[in-house]
Amino acid sequence: MSDKEILIIFGTETGNSEALADDAKSLAGDYGLDAKIMDMDDVSVEDISNSKRLLICCSTWGEGDQPTNAEDLYEDVCEADEGSMDNVNFAVLALGDTAYEFFCESGKQWDTIIEQKGGKRVNDRIDCDVDYDDDDECENWIKSTLEKLGNI
Repeated sequence: MSDKEILIIFGTETGNSEALADDAKSLAGDYGLDAKIMDMDDVSVEDISNSKRLLICCSTWGEGDQPTNAEDLYEDVCEADEGSMDNVNFAVLALGDTAYEFFCESGKQWDTIIEQKGGKRVNDRIDCDVDYDDDDECENWIKSTLEKLGNI
């Protein structure tokens, strides 16, 4: 692991969060970061707690549920020790659909739990609707987040 590694993890049902995680990985080098991208199915609490830099891309499924590939990891993080994320600098990109009552609920849950476990938020969470491709807000958020993480 390099001193400038960033762990990018994604939770997705349809692939949108994975696509955004890929975008972030592609841009990471521009900010001096060595990006490692992982499906939440393949991530452990230790992977997260050992990461100095963490970017979470997570969609919301159904009525505010975690995507299938994120459920186990989310539960494990909830059960992790207080302070287990003390060295983690993180940001959350949440995807959802404003047609649903619990818009971006999964991303909001990730944002809350990582902070509760001691993580330091480096950028406010962004909540993206299904039409996130129609504007530059999402890409600009990714770039500003990578810049902040690159300066750590």
